[in-house]
Amino acid sequence: MAATVLVGMSGGVDSSVAAALLVQAGYRVIGITLNVWPEQSAGVIEREDACCALGAVEDARRVCAKLGVPHYVVNFRDVFQRFVIDNFVAEYRRGRTPNPCVRCNQFIKFDALLSKAEALGADCVATGHYAQTTQLPSGRWALRRAVDRRKDQSYVLYVMTQDRLARTLFPLGEQTKEQTRDIAVELGLHVAGKVESQEICFVPTKNYRDYLRENDPGAMRPGPILNADGRVIGRHEGVAFYTIGQRRGLGLASDRPLFVLDIWPDANTLVVGEESSLYREDAYVEGLHWMAIERLDAPRQVTAKARYKAEEAPAVVEPIREDLARVVFAEPQRALTPGQTIVFYDGDVVVGGGTLTSAPGPESVGPPPILAASGAPAARP
Repeated sequence: MAATVLVGMSGGVDSSVAAALLVQAGYRVIGITLNVWPEQSAGVIEREDACCALGAVEDARRVCAKLGVPHYVVNFRDVFQRFVIDNFVAEYRRGRTPNPCVRCNQFIKFDALLSKAEALGADCVATGHYAQTTQLPSGRWALRRAVDRRKDQSYVLYVMTQDRLARTLFPLGEQTKEQTRDIAVELGLHVAGKVESQEICFVPTKNYRDYLRENDPGAMRPGPILNADGRVIGRHEGVAFYTIGQRRGLGLASDRPLFVLDIWPDANTLVVGEESSLYREDAYVEGLHWMAIERLDAPRQVTAKARYKAEEAPAVVEPIREDLARVVFAEPQRALTPGQTIVFYDGDVVVGGGTLTSAPGPESVGPPPILAASGAPAARP
């Protein structure tokens, strides 16, 4: 009997073609769409490029009907609100820059798919992510980058566990986006020309600041802006509305460009300075998750990707304690931002990753916080 695979259907071309390829390969396919879209205010126009929006349910249903496979919708609004949206708001309030797509993959998509797969007696799950899995000589399952480097999504999947990897298929990992669209056209799928999902799916205007103003008015708490010498040179709208490296929207009169160097949420303060102070040779990483290895026992040479669209950079990641590591780059990196995901690679294989943090924990040793390393005041008010 053919294996049964549960396919996460977002209503886009990628997940639609992933399901089609599995049908062609002889799998018994079941489509499932997670309804995570939060309630919107009256008059808000749904974004066409938002994954998992309400319109995506109908698109996924039509694709499944075309492929001749069953389709189910599961309501995960409350879980999405708790694990993704609430965390998103809280992180910005802490002066950090979150990555909600990583949280969604970690706590929503694969947890939900695997749970539903067990309930329906499916053997495995699949999504339209551009990534690949492989089993290493050690027996561990590992995540690998997709063939199409421009579309590779291994960065947002680094939180996959061994159990998840062993039971997950990525049918698009060995092909390009152009090939995916060509297949959709050949099969007559109505989503063949659908625009790609962009930005944060639950933010209607694509500007997270608009979302915070609407949904978290308490974040609008003005405070001082300091220069690198500690002098007050302006006022900010609220630390949640700024991120490390930001230049625009500071409202400062200066004869040279100024950038956000650090955010002090407890003191409700921003520190700004010249762009050269944004570059650092090292950073600290918390919330560690390892994939190709069981744990980090010794310094390891890697390439590190500190943003989804950033170029990888040669680095060494050093263990400090189980939940904290230090990454030292071969060349200084710009705007290493607390709250952002950093992923470590060994060639095409994901070694692991974590979340950038601005300073080491109290039990660790090493350089002082970001500003001290860049020449700005080390002591926070």
